[in-house]
Amino acid sequence: MFLFKKVPSISAQELQEKMKKPIELIDVRSPEEFAQGHIPKAKNVPLDTIQQYKPKGKTVYVVCASGPRSKRATQYLVSQKYDAYNIEGGMMMWNGTLKVGYK
Repeated sequence: MFLFKKVPSISAQELQEKMKKPIELIDVRSPEEFAQGHIPKAKNVPLDTIQQYKPKGKTVYVVCASGPRSKRATQYLVSQKYDAYNIEGGMMMWNGTLKVGYK
């Protein structure tokens, strides 16, 4: 099962550093979870739609609630030749600003 394969990952703290510059960040939680609170500038791409998603650039960062969904999405994106990075521990490890709502 590919869930247990190692995927490129960074910590939530490392993500905060990366966000000092423009990056592509996708949140693979459901729209309802996303609306309850997400990282500003994250785009909601629910896991069940990841195969239709085409990142704008070569590098993309992926977050979910606690890690398993973003690992699956990261694995898929890596298989499609993108430089994708899972955010370890997902939103549970994020201690930065949150935005509420769908946008």
